[in-house]
Amino acid sequence: MRYVLIWRFFMETILVLDFGGQYKELICRAVRNLNVYAVIESGAISLEKIREINPIGIILTGGPNSVYGEGAVSCNKEIFSLGIPVLGICYGMQLMAHLLGGKVSSGEVGEYGRVMASRNAADSVLLKGISDDFFALMSHRDVVSIPPPDFKITAKSANAIAAIENETKKLYGVQFHPETRHTEYGKEIIKKFLSICGATGSYKLKNYITERVESIRKQVGHEKVLLGLSGGVDSSVCAALLSKAIPGQLTCVFVDHGFMRKNEGDEIEEAFKNFDLKLIRVNAQDRFLKAVEGVSDPEKKRKIIGVEFVRVFEEEAEKLGKGEDIKFLGQGTIYPDIVESGGQFGATIKSHHNVGGLPDDMKFVGLVEPLSGLFKDEVRKVGKKLGLPSNLVDRQPFPGPGLAVRVMGEITKEKLDTLRDADAILREELDAISLKNRPSQYFAVLTQTLSVGVKGDARTYDFVLALRAVITDDFMTAEYAELSHSLLKKISSRITSEVKAISRVVYDISSKPPSTIEWE
Repeated sequence: MRYVLIWRFFMETILVLDFGGQYKELICRAVRNLNVYAVIESGAISLEKIREINPIGIILTGGPNSVYGEGAVSCNKEIFSLGIPVLGICYGMQLMAHLLGGKVSSGEVGEYGRVMASRNAADSVLLKGISDDFFALMSHRDVVSIPPPDFKITAKSANAIAAIENETKKLYGVQFHPETRHTEYGKEIIKKFLSICGATGSYKLKNYITERVESIRKQVGHEKVLLGLSGGVDSSVCAALLSKAIPGQLTCVFVDHGFMRKNEGDEIEEAFKNFDLKLIRVNAQDRFLKAVEGVSDPEKKRKIIGVEFVRVFEEEAEKLGKGEDIKFLGQGTIYPDIVESGGQFGATIKSHHNVGGLPDDMKFVGLVEPLSGLFKDEVRKVGKKLGLPSNLVDRQPFPGPGLAVRVMGEITKEKLDTLRDADAILREELDAISLKNRPSQYFAVLTQTLSVGVKGDARTYDFVLALRAVITDDFMTAEYAELSHSLLKKISSRITSEVKAISRVVYDISSKPPSTIEWE
């Protein structure tokens, strides 16, 4: 049973209703960064559930559909009559206008990227205090052509109404995305909405550890917990938190599935030697490689690996507790893992192995996931408060399936070894860069493409390797790192010279979105 943790003790909650928009996580995180708790729920949420959550404000996200189209996703119209301030963003603004008697239609031209917008209402409550002209990130073709009755237009762009509001009912809409850093004054606009909601900023992570410790003890009681420890940020922080909450009841199992980076298994085991926890290393390289034999589809890879992880944990629990003593499986699942694995309106970007890959017949009684309501940056902050060293807390994200989703297509031991060697060279060179200029995340991807080359006057037909390095502060959006040509030349030269099966190296210059950080 998934025990998703919602912080009921926080009286101030902003409810983010999801209509399939790509920036829903950014909206939620932007609110939390202003010390107000926010949670994402489906746009189809019932009024009863809304009343249970008791939000001080509601934000409607963007979405890929047209509000007037057949089968368009919608929400209960009564949301706008609850007396709770509502902010509609992009599709959210169009949906508000559509449901309240305005008109939404297809625009003559679309607006995508940074667009100049202008305030045209000096008494706008939401836009008060920002510049008369400002750049805003737009991503739309549909427009609100006629606002609902009693709404005034507070901003326009060259081709669309950019903002509307009904101050009396505290209903606000913006066609642009204030949650992104590409919108000027975006933070100020969200802060103003929170002020309209009466938020006092009571959400503090310093309260988190105490509350989670109490919640874990209540859930687990005197039972034992087996935690899947990968050595990454999330599972490491989870281990520290569980060991604090239930000392003596936790066993950590590190499964070396054979998809780790070069020497990483030994490094993880060494890193946790001095921690006050029981750690078991399971070498299961051959088992996992056999499980994904012949599989090319990345979603299938993730789910197969997720199931295999659980089977190993079950076997270890059987050995430790004779099948009876260990009833709970601990995981370092975080909020984006759950959101990205799909919702009613949101697309499944990728099924995280610890969410979409869990088997229905799992033998554990329940899951203990104390980080399931946190974003990555919040997890790092909690880790520091728990006293974890910076080499663990600030470690780069590494997917649970490891190199299995960085070897594109079918996986073989030879491909994994090739990628390990190439990735080690990339990391060695970028690790040498000063901390100030180092990218946030960097890795290599072994593509399925073969390319003709020449080595030692002989024709080769070897793999094309892709390098990926990004700059990000939240891992939900990212820009590619502008590495110098001399550095890229050095890395490429070393890889093609030192790694036998690679004859061509390319550099990925795509951003997130539209790309994801990982290739699979």
